[in-house]
Amino acid sequence: MSISVPERIWWKPVDKSEKIWVGLALTWCIVMFIMMPLWHLKGGQNAPSETYRVTPVQFQKATQAFIEKYKVGEEKGTAIVAPPAGSDIYLNSMMWRWDPILKLEKGKTYRLHISSMDLQHGFSLYPQNMNFQVLPGYDYVLTITPTTSGEFYIQCNEFCGIGHHMMVGKIIVS
Repeated sequence: MSISVPERIWWKPVDKSEKIWVGLALTWCIVMFIMMPLWHLKGGQNAPSETYRVTPVQFQKATQAFIEKYKVGEEKGTAIVAPPAGSDIYLNSMMWRWDPILKLEKGKTYRLHISSMDLQHGFSLYPQNMNFQVLPGYDYVLTITPTTSGEFYIQCNEFCGIGHHMMVGKIIVS
C-alpha cells in the first residue's frame, strides 16, 4: 500500500537526453560485442593451455612421482621440488593446500600441469596478475616462463570451504 496515490500517468514520455544516453549505451554494447572475439583471438592475454581428462587418482600419482624425482627439501610439511628447465611440472590443488612448492629458474620455460583433487579451486599468482580456474577431472597444461626472481604466492580465489583462507602455495624463482 502506498502513502499517496500515483499520478494518473505515473510515467513520463522519454525526453531527448534519455534517448541520447540509451543510444550511447546501446552503441557501447555493440562495440564491446564486436571486440570480444578480437580480444580473444588477437589480445594475447589468454593463457596458452592444453587440457586433458584425468582422474584425480591418476593426477595424484603423476604428482607424487614428480615430487619423488625432484624433491630438494621441505617447508612446513610441503615438499620443495626443483625440476630441470624445460620439464613438465605438476601442481596439485586440494582442500586446503597446493602441493608441492615449485623452485624454478628465471628465463626458463616449463609446462605446468595443474589439477584439483576434490572441487573447484582458483589459481591466482601474486603479485602477478595471473588467474586460472582449476577443476577436478582435468589436467590443465600451461606453458610458463618466469621472468622475475623472487617468491610468488598462489592463492585460491574460489571459496572451497572452511580452510579456504589458508590455501596458499608458493613458487620460488631464482
